[in-house]
Amino acid sequence: MSPTTLAELLAMDGVEEELTLRSTFGFMAFHGGGLEAVTDTIARAAAEKAGASYYGVLHPKDDPPHLPSTRFQPDESTAMQTFFDHVDVVVTIHGFGRRGLFTSLLLGGTNRDLASHIAAKLRPRLPAYRLIDDVDAIPKNLRGLHPDNPVNLPRYGGVQIELPPRVRGSSPLWWDWEGGLTPHTEQLIEGLAEGAASWSTISNSLPNNR
Repeated sequence: MSPTTLAELLAMDGVEEELTLRSTFGFMAFHGGGLEAVTDTIARAAAEKAGASYYGVLHPKDDPPHLPSTRFQPDESTAMQTFFDHVDVVVTIHGFGRRGLFTSLLLGGTNRDLASHIAAKLRPRLPAYRLIDDVDAIPKNLRGLHPDNPVNLPRYGGVQIELPPRVRGSSPLWWDWEGGLTPHTEQLIEGLAEGAASWSTISNSLPNNR
């Protein structure tokens, strides 16, 4: 039977939470592990490089359940609540695959200033990809604008980044790659970390972070 709440998901065998508190900028990957491949690795590495906080939920590899983002509520997880009590803005990392968008990164969420900032850091590092930070150009069900979506729960909201398989190193393009994370994934992590580390230096000058 598939879980319908975060509490039910966390009670399942093979599901684990991860939490590291650093700065008040946070990265999340709550569809990590065997569900949306490499998303937790990306979020964890970017957070470490930027000195940011990190929260993840790791799913088992064999046919893991997919709980919708709006069902991830902090009142059902002590670790998640601790994370949200600490951070004031987040970037959530997700994976997706859709015909016509296999080289597109979608930057949704309510903090549009941060979305533009992150996109500007990623574009020069990922020239083979299209960074879409115009929310109207993102498919409606991938925009991350629902008020119950965890990306929008912190004080200043956040950015939901949807990553296609190629940039996560999980597409046929990398079938013979044996060097760990692919160059595309490494550049993605570097750009995310740069965006997070530099955000605190400019965010105070913005009239409205949401």
